[in-house]
Parts: sequence; structure tokens; C-alpha cells
Amino acid sequence: MTKHWPMVPLGEVAVPVERPETPTVGVEYRQIGVRLWGEGAYERETIDGGQTKYKTLSQVEADDIIVNKIWARNGSVAVVPERLAGCYGSGEFPTFVPLRDKLEPRWIHWLSKRKDFWEKCDEKSRGTSGKNRIRPERFLEIEIPLPPLSEQKRIVARVEELAAKIEEAKGLRQKAVEEAEALADAALSHVLNDKHSHWEYGPISQFAEINPSRRGLNLASADLVSFVPMKAVDEENGTITHAEIRPYAEVSKGYTWFADGDVIFARITPCMQNGKATLARNLINKTGFGSTEFHVIRPQARVSGEWLLAIVRHKAFRNDAATHFTGTAGQQRVPQSFLQQKTIPIPPLSEQRRIVAYLDNLQTKVDSLKHLQAGTAVELNAMLPSVLDKAFKGEL
Repeated sequence: MTKHWPMVPLGEVAVPVERPETPTVGVEYRQIGVRLWGEGAYERETIDGGQTKYKTLSQVEADDIIVNKIWARNGSVAVVPERLAGCYGSGEFPTFVPLRDKLEPRWIHWLSKRKDFWEKCDEKSRGTSGKNRIRPERFLEIEIPLPPLSEQKRIVARVEELAAKIEEAKGLRQKAVEEAEALADAALSHVLNDKHSHWEYGPISQFAEINPSRRGLNLASADLVSFVPMKAVDEENGTITHAEIRPYAEVSKGYTWFADGDVIFARITPCMQNGKATLARNLINKTGFGSTEFHVIRPQARVSGEWLLAIVRHKAFRNDAATHFTGTAGQQRVPQSFLQQKTIPIPPLSEQRRIVAYLDNLQTKVDSLKHLQAGTAVELNAMLPSVLDKAFKGEL
């Protein structure tokens, strides 16, 4: 911390406040919560007065400092924004009013996002009863740097100017990634939506076997096979990130089976909608097993697995599948009948390979951009802590 600013206990610039109200059955109360690590206050679910165990709730107003007793040590301290004024908190969320002639509320807002402030909350929480709750009087013992009010306001304005630029840069980065992904999807849409006189069109079941039977699968119980759990399918690039090796006896019943060259496709939402599909390659004994939540599409002579994979990962295909879901909410699945009846285009194999190669090249460029943007994101995420460090050292 800066040496030329005085360090002042919070108790000198903020005072406890309570605006208690007895919960009434039939009256709705907006609830406030405080996220960890300086992420600010948020609105929780609204409750009826008969749903709370607390005898009183306290209303908060804009610019109140609100503290989560249990998690203050993990950065659960915030300044109440205008949009949350009128919400209620329990006794687990003590609140304090900044003395406006001494403390700019936005000064404490930005200070609450710093690691050294969380560490001070942690120190004041130790040795207390329960889950290391911080008592209100102990919170007010925390010392903060306190320049003159005019200087607080100047620095806050500068911090918020820089923070806005950082957020703008993050938004542009995300927009670039989304536009690149949309470009790749649009390229396939153009291919699939154009009619070609020399292409075949028909249901998937005309060109591929759906969920093939195990009849004729001759493996001994001791033979090793690849086991691919749902989490092993990378929805970003449609690859198997890791497969477990298990004896056939462990997976011989109750699991979906597939072979090298098959397309495996998630039945359930949201996995299906997120693009969890892959082409099975390099399997042990060229045989794989996975979750019963996979569909298996086995290409026949006139179609390549790569072409089928491109189709089932296409956004329009996934959206269409979603309109055919069966089951209850949270357990919805793509029925096998959808895959059997869904009409797809089948160009000659040479054209399938050419189109897939083009799409793969385009996806490689998209992935490169996403990798570059991920590195940029790390740099952007480090900028605000750096800005705050300078701000509270008096270097901004």
C-alpha cells in the first residue's frame, strides 16, 4: 500500500446500519447475495415471508457496504448497486453506510476486489465461532488506504475508465470468436442447403446403420477394449480426448458399442446441443464402448464417417434434432427414429472428401484464432488487478 496515504479503520468512515422488517406470510421479499472473490452483489430468488427461518430481514439501499459473515475471508464483500436497492438480507449479511464526506462508495467497491483486502478479512475472521464468521465490529477494524475524498473520486473515475476499456476489449475478443465459429457453420450450411443434381438424398438409415447390433462381435472376456465416457468427447473439436482401457467383461452389458470408423453422437440434451459427437479412431481391438447415452452411426460404402460427423455436428442438424426430443425435462433424448428418418445429402465420395478437407482447414483456422484469443483473454484478465494495484498505491 502507498506510504503517503493514511491507513484508516473502516469504523472511522462507515457505520453499521439495520433496516429490519419482520417477514410476513404472503409478502414477497427480493433477496440479495454476495459473490466470492470481489465479484459483487447479485439478486437471489424472491421468497415469500413464510419461507424464511429468520425472524427479521434487513433491507439494503444503494451504496451500502454488505458483508457475508461466513465468506468475507473469500472476498464476499460488496457495495450494493442501485438495481439491488430494496432487496433484503438476513443477519448473516451485515451492512454499513459509508460516511459520504469521508469515503466514496466506489472506492470501497474497487478495494473489495483486491486480494490484500480479502486477506485482511480472513485475518479478522480467524478464531471466531462457527465457520470463521467475521463479526461486524471486527470488519470495521480493517484498515484501508484513505486519500482525500477528491482524490478518491479522481482515482475511481480513472479506474472505471480503464475497466470499461478492458471490458470492451473482452467483448471484441468474444465477438471475433463467435463470428469465426459462425463462418465455419455457415460454410457447411451453404453446402447442405444447395441442391445438387448429381448428389443422392435420403434418410440416414439409407446410407448408414443406426445403433448396430452386437451380434457377430467375437471378443473374449479378457480382451481389452476402449471405454469412452461422455466427458471424453471434446465438444469443441469433436475428438476423443482420452479413452479408458478396460477388459471386455467390464463393459459387455449395458453399454453402447462401436467400432473404428463409427460416428458416436450424444442422445441427451444439452450434450447433443453442445455438439458432443466424434469419429471413433484408433480403438483398442478396434472396438469401443461408451455411455448408453450415445447413438452410433455406422457408415456404409457410399458415405464416409467424416462426412456424417460434419453433418451431425452442424448447428442446423442439432437444432432439428432438438425439435424431436422425447422424455421429460432434464431427461430429454434424441430418439433413434429421428436418425433413421432424417434426410441428408450424400455427394460422391470424392466430393465428400474435398468438402470435409475444406471444412477441416477452415476449422483449423478458427481453432487457431480461438487459441490466440484465449491467450489474449489471460492478458486481459490480468489487466484489471494490475490497474487496481497501481490505483491503491497512488500510481494511477
